[in-house]
Amino acid sequence: MDMKQHGNSILQRILQYKGLLLAAVLMVAVLGSCKDDDDDSTPEAKNIVALAQANSNLSSLVTALTKYPDLVSTLSGSGKYTVFAPTNAAFATLLTATGQTSLDDLPEDVLRDVLEYHVVSGAVKSTELKTGAVETVGGEDIAVTTTGGVKLNGTTNVTTADVEASNGVVHVIDAVLVPPSIVPVVGTIVAPAFFNKNFTTLVAAVKQAGLVETLINKSANYTLFAPTNAAFTAAGITALPPNTTEGNATLSGILRYHVLASKVTAANIAAGSSSAETLNGKIYLSKGSSGVFINGATKVTTADVQASNGVVHVIDRALVPPSKTIAQIVSDAANAASGKQFTKLLQALARTDGEDDDLLAAASGEGNLTVFAPTDAAFEALGVDLATVDLAALTKILKHHIVAARVFSSDLSSGSVATLYKSVTIDLPNLTVTGAKTGEAPAKLQATMLNIHATNGVIHVIDKVLIPE
Repeated sequence: MDMKQHGNSILQRILQYKGLLLAAVLMVAVLGSCKDDDDDSTPEAKNIVALAQANSNLSSLVTALTKYPDLVSTLSGSGKYTVFAPTNAAFATLLTATGQTSLDDLPEDVLRDVLEYHVVSGAVKSTELKTGAVETVGGEDIAVTTTGGVKLNGTTNVTTADVEASNGVVHVIDAVLVPPSIVPVVGTIVAPAFFNKNFTTLVAAVKQAGLVETLINKSANYTLFAPTNAAFTAAGITALPPNTTEGNATLSGILRYHVLASKVTAANIAAGSSSAETLNGKIYLSKGSSGVFINGATKVTTADVQASNGVVHVIDRALVPPSKTIAQIVSDAANAASGKQFTKLLQALARTDGEDDDLLAAASGEGNLTVFAPTDAAFEALGVDLATVDLAALTKILKHHIVAARVFSSDLSSGSVATLYKSVTIDLPNLTVTGAKTGEAPAKLQATMLNIHATNGVIHVIDKVLIPE
């Protein structure tokens, strides 16, 4: 082999080696490329709840959802859903509109209805939405329009569309959607109670009694004295009457006793004593430095909550219309299986029956009286036999306990009060009343037994018989 052939052979080997080396490099590059492609694969999409949790602008929606574990489970699961997601600002606007400060203030059933109104079965992208009605999982429809962008119920805009989740799609919206069944309540005198969990008893009562349509009447101009849940308890109402014709008639009567047929703000209530006609009888108002009271025992705690069809005043004790006269209340208390603390008073009043000063008839009549009612123990301490004591003297004593006007404790002030016989002296800070007899010890007004409301007046229980002279 000559030198030229030998050189060509060496060159061929070098080229062959370089070819193998290049092939190896290309193989490594290809394999490396495949590996890189595997590393850069698209991460798994979040489910609807996880997606909302990752968006700080939807934290209010997340807070609302987490109140209902079953909703969280559903929207985190394998089913396909479309969620119209209100922003934090949207929820803030809702709270302002309903007069609340926190989602925690809203009744759970109301908030759940609102949330379910934002969820549609199936994943529906914005391009698939058409003008018309879309049914939500709550069973109520959303009205959709697509001209110039997607708009819901005429005023709510989809601001960010088609956020894809592993189990559906989310469209961010700029307002909270209110179900059509709730819309008529918004702004009316029912709304402050409807959207506040402290008034669930009142709302349940209004629904059971069939008064919703009456109280949301847009053309009306009402005043509603709205009892809180605690106010019903304070009045001894721990359960609603049976959902029967008779029970609902009773419930309707109680509720209508909280409503005036005209708008009366706190400024419209006269200072001192006054009265107002409700849809079920008269209530008695007392306005002074301590605030506004109704029938002596009920205080207005929040006044002048404005509504489209009137005004709402929140009260701390439910109002119950009186159904018995003073005489009937005394008789019931005298004959009750427990207590029987007015048997002596009833006996004393009965002795005047048919006399010129028939006090039993007065206590049974239609006038306006206030009775400072001594207990049996008070009469026993007097040490007289009511069956044989001089009738004229007994009549004077009884008249000394009766005022010829309806005077609730909120109308009382320290000083002299004229009775049917002689004046008595009130010491309001100490809750005492003193008869006319010089040096006589005062009687104590029983704080828990004031303002017993009758159809013809009011009873205040005292622990001592007042002596006129």
